[in-house]
Amino acid sequence: MPGHGLVLVVEDERSIADLLKMYLTREGFGVHIAADGPEALAAVRAHRPVAIILDVGLPTLAGTEVCRRLRADDDWTPVLFCTARDDEIDKVLGLELGADDYITKPFSPREVVARLKAVLRRSRGVVTSEEMAVGDVAIDLATHRCTVAGTEIALTATEFDLLAYLMSKPGRVFTREQLLSEVWGYSSVVTTRTVDVHIAQLRSKLGEPDLIRTVRGVGYAIELPAADVSATAADGAAEVEDTGTGTEV
Repeated sequence: MPGHGLVLVVEDERSIADLLKMYLTREGFGVHIAADGPEALAAVRAHRPVAIILDVGLPTLAGTEVCRRLRADDDWTPVLFCTARDDEIDKVLGLELGADDYITKPFSPREVVARLKAVLRRSRGVVTSEEMAVGDVAIDLATHRCTVAGTEIALTATEFDLLAYLMSKPGRVFTREQLLSEVWGYSSVVTTRTVDVHIAQLRSKLGEPDLIRTVRGVGYAIELPAADVSATAADGAAEVEDTGTGTEV
């Protein structure tokens, strides 16, 4: 049995599907191929793949609509879009619909496999009991769960990792290039617009008050709520008083 799980390849061009299958099989994945949208939706229900490589330009039902229906059904299986279209609008639409990554044809099968592995690493996360909270937003890295005021919200693997990275250093400003490198694992093959789209999706899901601050011309940071900032300052002052290490001015 394949060691890395089953990948659903949704591609109407058989030669491309077979090529992807060959490379994925070499890397230890099982592969199931679907040629159109309805077949893909049925295959997801029947096989429960660990990830989906999804062509956008499918007959009968477009790949974007397949992804939209999966997310509407609360199915957050990682999705890697493949398409011949290189228009930024198409990329933004795919990411807004809940795709985890996007690659344009012609592509190297090795790059597709590398991107897929990166998506799976993000979706599986790090096995740890660490929890982080800022304001009403809390995340558990072990279970990949995110809650807002105690209510769980659904995030894609990439959205979760982006939020976790920002929350790991509240108040620190990260450039888009830093986020691409640290969260996505690459910086040269996608545009910084990818970061903006995922930030917009996070803001929409987290709701008000807006936890993510935009620093114009620089990047993004997690904004500490006023109460947390005051508490942090008070704790720091108390520590100085207790230890007697304050400096007289």
